[in-house]
Amino acid sequence: MARPPARGGARKARRTGRRPPSRPGPLARLRAICLALPEAAEKISHGEPTWLAGKGKVFAMLDDHHHGAPHLSVWLPAGLGGQEALIESDPKRYFRPPYVGHRGWVGVVLDARPDWGMVAWLVEQAYRLVAHPRLVAKLEPPDEA
Repeated sequence: MARPPARGGARKARRTGRRPPSRPGPLARLRAICLALPEAAEKISHGEPTWLAGKGKVFAMLDDHHHGAPHLSVWLPAGLGGQEALIESDPKRYFRPPYVGHRGWVGVVLDARPDWGMVAWLVEQAYRLVAHPRLVAKLEPPDEA
């Protein structure tokens, strides 16, 4: 059976002669950031993509409007004081996620033009926090600012 025609994008591109933008979506960008880390693995957990450090602990969880959440976001473990500092710095971009927020995790909004450099840095910090030292040793030393 043939697929139904795509809505909007493909037809509009044919009408206008312009190609739809080729910029990857937030999930593709987040996936690329996470899977670039040593031995990172992706699995589906609670119906959402989740990334693990090797065969170990979770360092990133996607929240795609789960249970009516108002945005697409990634949840990351943060170091001591990190959650509070991020939320205080920009409460529209960072939040305390349900279920894991009480353990210091921070939510990062992805569907409101995120700073992808900052997202990548936060993902790496989360990975460093939970990964086995053998895996952390494979990373470049953290920048000292």
